[in-house]
Amino acid sequence: MNEWNGKYQVHPTTVIDEGAAIGEGTKIWHFSHIMAGAIIGKNCNIGQNVVVSPQAILGNNVKVQNNVSVYTGVICEDDVFLGPSCVFTNVINPRSFISRKEEFKPTLVKKGATIGANATIICGITIGEYAMIGAGSVVTKDVPPYALIVGNPARQIGRVDKEGNRSDIS
Repeated sequence: MNEWNGKYQVHPTTVIDEGAAIGEGTKIWHFSHIMAGAIIGKNCNIGQNVVVSPQAILGNNVKVQNNVSVYTGVICEDDVFLGPSCVFTNVINPRSFISRKEEFKPTLVKKGATIGANATIICGITIGEYAMIGAGSVVTKDVPPYALIVGNPARQIGRVDKEGNRSDIS
């Protein structure tokens, strides 16, 4: 059971580094790690085995499902949903023997967007307001607001409304 600290709830197995900012009403579950410099808004739900890296920003009411790493450079605005095991990157051409921290590319997930389970989001893009990324998609370019995106590489197959219902069906 999560323990209440007067501001947010956190499971005893979670590690929260000094210097992390966590908003009121947020719940953080088993085996997660919130690193120094991470910013998490109010009323978020952070699932099991989640890492939020330094300078990653989660707005208010963001839901992060299990096994997600939110790396430095990722900004999620309010009401974003990150499905189980979705993946962000922050370097275009990583090599283990070359430090490229100065080359991190920002990724912006705009208000109300949904990223499905096991989707991969390549760094340096923007996902538009209320867009929906299908499970398993590999997103390599900017996504327009309200777009329904699927596949590898991901492509737009329709539109969704604010509630996530297909809006392009006649």
